[in-house]
Amino acid sequence: MGNVQAVIDLPEELYLCLSASGLTKERIANESRKLLALKCFKEKVLSLGRAAELSGLSKWDFIEYLSENDVSVIDYDQDEMKRELETSEMLSERLKK
Repeated sequence: MGNVQAVIDLPEELYLCLSASGLTKERIANESRKLLALKCFKEKVLSLGRAAELSGLSKWDFIEYLSENDVSVIDYDQDEMKRELETSEMLSERLKK
């Protein structure tokens, strides 16, 4: 399957302001992809792997990027967390025997 190109239009004055601070067209595109991937992951539109793919980062680098932006990789509600802890305690007990 091929690629689809998504384009954002920036007013020239805004682009000149961004480029004056060192942002090239390529960097703007890369940062936009990462931010879109972060938003899609946070809103559960994309899985971790797919969001990493969109961002252009490896899965581990994307996890680090999420952490830098205060987005949790694991988002359990209280019931899920309780089940995980119970499972962990049960496995721990089995290992002791």
